Formats: sequence, structure tokens, C-alpha cells
Amino acid sequence: MCSEQNDAEGGVYKVGAFRPDPRPLAPGLYFVSTPIGAARDITLRGLDILAKADVLAAEDTRTLKHLMEIHGVALGDRHVFAYHDHNGEMMRPKLLRALSEGKSVAYASEAGTPLVADPGFQLGRAAIAEGLPVLAAPGASAVLAALTVSGLPSDRFLFAGFAPNQAGARARMLKELGEVQATLIIYESPKRVNRLLDEMVQIWGEEREAVVCRELTKRFEEVTRGRLGDVQRAFDGRAVKGEIVVLVGRAVPQQLDADSVEDRLRTALAVKTVKDAAADVALELNLPRRELYQLALRLSKEEDKE
Repeated sequence: MCSEQNDAEGGVYKVGAFRPDPRPLAPGLYFVSTPIGAARDITLRGLDILAKADVLAAEDTRTLKHLMEIHGVALGDRHVFAYHDHNGEMMRPKLLRALSEGKSVAYASEAGTPLVADPGFQLGRAAIAEGLPVLAAPGASAVLAALTVSGLPSDRFLFAGFAPNQAGARARMLKELGEVQATLIIYESPKRVNRLLDEMVQIWGEEREAVVCRELTKRFEEVTRGRLGDVQRAFDGRAVKGEIVVLVGRAVPQQLDADSVEDRLRTALAVKTVKDAAADVALELNLPRRELYQLALRLSKEEDKE
């Protein structure tokens, strides 16, 4: 039989009984990534694991059961155990016991990849400490989805989690992150995103590139890009709803004169190859790598002559 189900995008589509891979599931702890909005973003391997795991655990049991129902994954006589911040101390021993008995245990976060701003970290760490198998069924992640659509550099990025609620802690966090040479990714509540953007402008200024992603993969997905000051003004006084990811481009280093650049290169050349020294200094100073390589090559030859 087939039935109609609504997915998180608001659409309706036909589903039937899911047919999992017939091969048995090996014992171990499986972290299963779940959709952050669109129900069809679950992977086939994720569905296989949910269909065959001996034990199911979830940050939100209703969300996981609904996802399985949408895709026709039978729960059978299995129970879905709740595992979250408030009951972790009590539930971890039960899940670890099942693993030690050679069972397969699947854990799913409410949305996205487990262990990323999610209570699964302690469970995974405890399983590893006991020498038990820990595996991942990768999939949706708000961090990577936001980075992909942001247009900001992706060669180096830092996920900083949720911004602290306390003003002092939040200010310290922003000051610590201010000079990090990477794209910064921060989760924030829709009720507090205006405040966070205001404080970013106060501490970092208006010129850095910034992006605010709202409701990624969902029906009302919105991506706002621009200079940090422009993005802050776009959200000023606005009532915001939905899941929010804030991204900010790397700090722009102060412009240095030619002698200072050469000094940086000489310091790097003392411990690195010409290629590596040029690459590192180019990234640090946000300068063209090819030009830094030619300069490093010249300085290296001068050193050899001396």
C-alpha cells in the first residue's frame, strides 16, 4: 500500500514500504544524519540503518518516528528511546550495554548531523572509550549547507556553535574570533540574531562580508548576503522566525609595507620550504599566492648566496 505524506517543504508525495538493503547491519553505534528541513534529504544508507538497527535512539522521538513514517520505514516492535541533554546520564549506560551485547544502535539528532550542536557527543565519546565501533551515516548539516550557499571562502572555516546568551561571554567570544583567518559560522536564535549582528558591527566594524541563512532547505529559505553593516541594517527591527545560521568572512589583515611583507616571509622561510612559506604568508596577509611565491623564491636565493 501507498499513502500520501507531507514533507517539511509543504509538499505532498507518495510513499510506500521502504525496502532496505538485505545485508545484515554490523554491530556498532551509528550516528544517522537527518534532514534539516526537506524530508527527502535523508540518505538511502540512513534509511537502511533506521530500518535494520536493533535499537533506535533519538534526540526527539516524535521527529524520528515521523521521518520513518514518511519514508515507509517500519518500526515493528522496536522502541525509540529518547536521548537528550536532560537524560543522557541515565540513558548512556543502557545504550552502551546494548552495544557491548553486540547489538546495532542507531542515534539520530532532531535535525542535521549528530554531535554538531547536539547531545550525541558524550554518547560517542563513551562508546569510543569502551572500544566499541562508532560509525557515521553522513547527510544533511546546517553548517555545510550554509557554507555552500554563502559564497564565502570554504577552504578554511570555523564552526563556533551557538553564541552565548550572556552579554559578557558573547563579547569575549566575538573578540576571540575577530582575527581568526577563516569563515566563521555561528548558530543563533531568531529572537537574538538582531542583537548578535549589532554586536558584530560594534566589535568588528561594517566592512567584513557576512551572510545570514534562514530556514535552509525549507519552503521559505532565505539567504541575505552583503557587508556586515548592510546585513545588520537589513535585520534591524525585523521580527525573524525560523532556524538561523550566521556566517562572517575572515578578518582583513592590515596592509603592510613591502619591508614588513619580506620580514614575514624571511621568518617563515627559516622553518619552511619556499612553497609552504609563500602559501602561509599569502593566506595570513590575504595577498596573491603567486606574487608571494616569486618574492619568497628571490629571498631564498639571496639567503643561499650569503
